[in-house]
Amino acid sequence: CGSSCMKTFSLFCLGTHSLYYIYTGLSKDLGLPGIHKFTAMGMLDNRMIDYFDSENKEKVPKQTWMRERLDPEYWVKGTQSRQSKQQWFEVNINILKERMRQNDSDLHVLQWMHGCEGEVQPDGTMTFYRGMDRYSYDGNDFLSFDFARSVWVAHMPAAEESKRKWDDVPVLKDYTKGYMENECMQWLSKFWSYGMNQLQTASPPEVYVLKRDTNIESNISLTCLATGFYPQDIIMWIKRDGHKLYREDGLESSGVRPNEDDTFQRRDSVEIFSWEDESKYTCEVIHEASRVNVTMKDYIKVTLCPFF
Repeated sequence: CGSSCMKTFSLFCLGTHSLYYIYTGLSKDLGLPGIHKFTAMGMLDNRMIDYFDSENKEKVPKQTWMRERLDPEYWVKGTQSRQSKQQWFEVNINILKERMRQNDSDLHVLQWMHGCEGEVQPDGTMTFYRGMDRYSYDGNDFLSFDFARSVWVAHMPAAEESKRKWDDVPVLKDYTKGYMENECMQWLSKFWSYGMNQLQTASPPEVYVLKRDTNIESNISLTCLATGFYPQDIIMWIKRDGHKLYREDGLESSGVRPNEDDTFQRRDSVEIFSWEDESKYTCEVIHEASRVNVTMKDYIKVTLCPFF
């Protein structure tokens, strides 16, 4: 779908926008390509805007407008901050391993996500909506900050000691709350103003119908694929004779997943009896941001059908 298919929609209206930073630390280097002992990324409205990893050791922009609008000193200080956090992760992973009596042979993962969401007002200003500061360990919730009560919440027994320590440091609670309400919101407003032209452009989905054989000779798997769309909100239905199919009908869905170019994709599939089933199958895809509403019919007779 070419540039003529692009639609513009107003994100800069009564709604929320988000700025989150995600840090991931591993207990050991796996030596696999693309898998680093430490990574950090900034996400503005679910689009990556900056990135750092333990191999390259430099905070870099991931959007053109970030590179153009922020001066070199910002990236120097950002690199120093990321390197400091990498050291913090290494120390604290070892603390948690010792606390949980874990050995060095197994892989352990510590993650931290923090940031804020802002709500756009009628005059175009952005006000604080909510904040988040939470940690997970080996894929399980570990510790989070309760913004309303200004206390840390332990999500597993091993986190109780951390909760007690952190609750006893008032300046940490004040900083955490202040960062979300003030500093994070300032960066969110600034980044949004820098990148709003790009963020306001909706990319419509390209829709395909795919058919493939299954392990059962008489059956085929019918897939509806929508890809290349932004933002990520999308509605997809596979229907049989006009009736929506659900999980109990054998429908499988990938859910919405990111592509490498900051767009998203989703695929839904269902297995059908190709020689006995005379039902009519359709797929409905609705992407409101780009004003796309497409229904594709008679799937069984089509191997591949793109939507332009």
